[in-house]
Amino acid sequence: AISKKLCDVSPVCVLVVGMAGSGKTTLMAALQRSLAVPGNEEQETDNDGGDPVGYCLNLDPATKLVPFGASIDIRDTVDYKEVMKQHKLGPNGAIMTSLNLFSTKFDQVISILDKRSFKEESEGSELMEKRLDYILVDTPGQIEAFTWSASGSIITSALASSFPTVLAFVVDTPRCAVSLNTFMSNMLYACSMFYRTRLPLIVVFNKCDVVGGEVCMEWMSDYEKFQEAMDDFMASDDSGYYASLTRSLSLVLDEFYQTLHRVSLSAATGDGIAEFWDVVGKASHDFEEDYVNDMKCRVEEQKAKQRALARDGLSRLQKDLDAENAREEE
Repeated sequence: AISKKLCDVSPVCVLVVGMAGSGKTTLMAALQRSLAVPGNEEQETDNDGGDPVGYCLNLDPATKLVPFGASIDIRDTVDYKEVMKQHKLGPNGAIMTSLNLFSTKFDQVISILDKRSFKEESEGSELMEKRLDYILVDTPGQIEAFTWSASGSIITSALASSFPTVLAFVVDTPRCAVSLNTFMSNMLYACSMFYRTRLPLIVVFNKCDVVGGEVCMEWMSDYEKFQEAMDDFMASDDSGYYASLTRSLSLVLDEFYQTLHRVSLSAATGDGIAEFWDVVGKASHDFEEDYVNDMKCRVEEQKAKQRALARDGLSRLQKDLDAENAREEE
């Protein structure tokens, strides 16, 4: 029998993250347009063209307009303005509190996703046939409210424990091309997210219809090219300390770039969307090879610790019993 990969038997979950204004929500709309829409539970998906099927989630409680069809929307569960009013919070505090409230019921979201992702198991079949190909998750515009909060970790871990999951880190290419400091800030944030979540990460250079992402991608792949651009940048800019810090960090992050997937696209025009799905496929294979194996190692390590604690407890119990017996004999 041919061994199947996780992405062949389960939908791939894509967490769309990025700085405010990078185009995450617009990208979500473009990605959904490239996919077929799932049908109702009682009927098969309307997908005569054989396009992949996507299922979208919105986790931004503060947005007014969602330009894509969100099958699960945090706004249906949590009223952002009411949270601000009742708890006397500011905008960012209300976003984090809304995510915290939503994460307490995220097990129900996972149950819905499981139900929608797979067809009913037929007799004699060892594996359930998947109904969805992708699960797309749009996160709040304030990236730190999701990536550095307890609720963000809970949601990310829950999805990664149920489906092959990858991070799509959306970058505002025009701003990065103009300022190397902005480019390095984005790369640092991508680095921190990569090591915090341990999930495969795709750097998505968005808005390539304005400025092509090839320059930024070349900076990631060719250290010397970045140094040349850095020389020109320092000659034309007087932010000496920040620029020297950027130069120092570039050497540190050069090796980190080798672990990242990258793609250039335009959410506005749809250019590069097909290449994005190809890169998602490669990243999902990395999930199986790296994240799953890492999770197995951590589970084994935890079991080993528990066994060691149990042996230590038994040893102390035996010593106490021997001491008790010795006192009784005296």
